[in-house]
Amino acid sequence: MTIQIFPLGAGQEVGRSCIIIKIYDKTIMLDCGLHMGYNDDRRFPDFYHLINPGQRLDEVIDCMLLSHFHLDHCGALPYMSEIVGYSGPIIMTAPTRAIVPYMLEDFRRVAMEVRDNKDTKDDKQLETVPKIQFYNADHIAKCVAKFSVINLHQTVEANGLKIKSYYAGHVLGACMFLIEYKNLKVVYTGDFNSNADRHLGAAWIEKVRPDALITETTYADTLRDSKRTRERDFLKQVHETIQNGGKVLIPVFALGRAQELCILLETYWGRIKSKVPVFFAAGMTEKANFYYRLFVNWTNDKIKSSFIKNNMFEFKYIQPFDKALIKSADPMVLFATPGMLHGGLSMQVFKEWVHDEKNLLIIPGYCVEGTLGNKLLKGIKNITLDGKSYDVKMKIRNMSFSAHADAKGILQLIKHVEPKHVVFVHGDKKKMEVLREVVIDSFKLPCHMPANWEWLTLDNPEPTMSISISPKTIIHNPPTTEEKEDDAYIFSHPPKQTFKGCCFQSEKSGEINIMSMDETIVELNALIKMMAKDNVDRLASHKLETGNCFKIADEYLKNATMMSKGNMTKKANIVLNDIKLRLNEKIKDSMNVSPQEFDTIKALVSFEMYEDFLLTNIDKFDKDDKALEANVMAYLDSLEVIISELTL
Repeated sequence: MTIQIFPLGAGQEVGRSCIIIKIYDKTIMLDCGLHMGYNDDRRFPDFYHLINPGQRLDEVIDCMLLSHFHLDHCGALPYMSEIVGYSGPIIMTAPTRAIVPYMLEDFRRVAMEVRDNKDTKDDKQLETVPKIQFYNADHIAKCVAKFSVINLHQTVEANGLKIKSYYAGHVLGACMFLIEYKNLKVVYTGDFNSNADRHLGAAWIEKVRPDALITETTYADTLRDSKRTRERDFLKQVHETIQNGGKVLIPVFALGRAQELCILLETYWGRIKSKVPVFFAAGMTEKANFYYRLFVNWTNDKIKSSFIKNNMFEFKYIQPFDKALIKSADPMVLFATPGMLHGGLSMQVFKEWVHDEKNLLIIPGYCVEGTLGNKLLKGIKNITLDGKSYDVKMKIRNMSFSAHADAKGILQLIKHVEPKHVVFVHGDKKKMEVLREVVIDSFKLPCHMPANWEWLTLDNPEPTMSISISPKTIIHNPPTTEEKEDDAYIFSHPPKQTFKGCCFQSEKSGEINIMSMDETIVELNALIKMMAKDNVDRLASHKLETGNCFKIADEYLKNATMMSKGNMTKKANIVLNDIKLRLNEKIKDSMNVSPQEFDTIKALVSFEMYEDFLLTNIDKFDKDDKALEANVMAYLDSLEVIISELTL
């Protein structure tokens, strides 16, 4: 076997994920993130352990794979591609492709504010922060232009490598990668969640039996309480604090655990009919809702099945936050970014609320070393921020709603995929060592935990113990009732296939019906045959029976039989492009986004994504246009396929 692994980041640490793997003559970069605990050049992976000054990464890297949009996995991308120099493939899922530009620009803005902070009293403190070369908005735009999209369970080729993506849970669009080259296979998990939650499904991957499994180990020594227990404890703490007149600050990142906890509080507030306001940082709710509508097929089955009639992300009790309320004495609950309190609104609010012992800070996720959140979790009672000292009197609670697998989830994954080697990354060294001993003792597998800038070369021994395990017995102990509710059998069964089809509204009853893609194709074939027979009257009659979905496309259908087969495709493309332009305007009108944001979304999503958006926002279109907008969008791809077949 010829596999080498070289962490530029996330080697025996959490954060700054950037793993280099070599398979024979091919070199792949896995993620390219920031370390949130540093403000100097240590924040970026040190690419000059891989190349010499003056060299470009193009000379070394064949492909770059991005697992998800969190900054500790994507935050160094513009620095890597535009400053160090890389112009090769950068592959990720469509939701990741949509969200990363927003995350990068938001981080760039906050980083510049921190560096140029005019409120800092200690000028010497600023002098100690190196003015490293940082990326700008133009770097971000040029980097984003290099992105390409891989669909879930799709296999793509890049410079001779075969790459397949699998659902990772964790956050919207997160994926695992299977990389194949010649006779070798490597699986990289990125960050994954072994249990389904209130808005995302559990991770799933086939039994691929890779030569190497590279897995995150953020919670390598942790066995979490059941989800229900954690939720009850969270709600109890929030309720007691506001009952006592206090305020609750919950630092979160804009997408991910924020939606999970918002859904939880929204449900609870609806049950107890509380009048205490719950706030979300202004602008975040709308932006998050847009992405979750656009990519609803990446959410769990419950949300997908009810999204059209009951959008779980349209919150009744959660409202935008006005910064004027920071000094308010009234009880409230506030979700504020960022999640590790290393800047932004969450740190600003913390400074105002930290002095009151009635107030509560709930940290729901992991905080890397060096961040304010990490210091507070260590119990430090006096914090210096921007040259000013703060006594920590508010209560601090760490309630783990982090969407990472715990020790049991990591072991489940190892059992399921049956690797020849296990490689730990993205974890604390001491925690890795604990789990490493379990892996070696239980599975008799070689288990490695390379440090940053340390080359690991894998040998190819046969496993000394068979680990072929029935999917129904991958958990050591029978799950409790609560574990079953948490969807504990994460790798037992493949996820349900994403629904592809269309909605149409009956003109007689007004009822919205669902048509599968197979039914759609049958329907289209029937219509094409009618068209071929030039039976315009019958076509018109059929159109009225099923709704007005062909009101625009009919312009092509009526005229197609008068054309040669060669002209048919040309005419089809003209009409289809016209439909897409009209729908662009319809969709744009229904979105609360800037023209620049719309152009970014339009450039990255396929028209299948537009279909998803229309299906999940059908109630926002005029009644007369519902069937038209939803159906035409859903039919376009099938129509193009059928037309191309007819023109062969």
